[in-house]
This record gives sequence, C-alpha cells and structure tokens, in this order.
Amino acid sequence: MPNPAREPTFLPLTMAAAVDDEGARTVRDRAELADRAAADCWLALVAGCASGRAALVERLHELSEATSGYAGVRWWLGRGSVHRTRVAAAAHRIDDAVREGDGAEFAEAFIGYDQAVASVVAHVRSRVGKSVT
Repeated sequence: MPNPAREPTFLPLTMAAAVDDEGARTVRDRAELADRAAADCWLALVAGCASGRAALVERLHELSEATSGYAGVRWWLGRGSVHRTRVAAAAHRIDDAVREGDGAEFAEAFIGYDQAVASVVAHVRSRVGKSVT
C-alpha cells in the first residue's frame, strides 16, 4: 500500500541507475537535489503559485552537467550527442511546463528527463563493464 506521507519522486530511474556506482555519486547527489526541487515546484504548480522555477532550472542544469561529467566530455559531445540532445530537450520541456503552469506536461516532461539521464548512466556503466542493478 502506498505511503501518502512520502514525497513525490520525479527521478526514480536516475537515482536507481546511479546507486551502486561510486563514479556516479555526483550524478546521484545532483539527482536528489533536483528531485527535491521538482517536488517543491510541483507543490507550487498544484497550489497555483509561480515559485520554485528558478531553483528547479538550476538543479536540472547541475544534474545535466554532472551527467556530462560522468559520461565524459568527449563521448557526450561525440557519440553521446543523441543522449545530450534528449536530456536538453527534456529539460527545456520541463521549463516550458513550469512557465505555463501545466502540471500534466510537467509530469510527462519529468518522465522523459528521468529516462534520458538514466539512459546515459546505464550506457556509461555498460561501456566500462559495470553491471546495472
């Protein structure tokens, strides 16, 4: 049975993908911060407030940067450019949803962002021969 007192989670795939990898610790730390900012922003959206956008945008930028660093700049700018584009497009979609106050779009955009970042982490782990749990 779900626990209603539990805060919403917006980046479960990313946090799960980065959990057992010491190299991905920064990605996980940034994901936790972004997840908290997303929960705050979500509550503001539901309440009809406009607060939380700036903090969320900053946390998503930090998570994207940590993901880039984990993946390696050479891969991120080369073979990983498809992943980089997906991450950036999803972050932009989240920002648009917040500006428009669209909660449904916000939730859908976060699904895409979470999948994009988690895919990068999983890809890097498979490249270096680490199993993804």
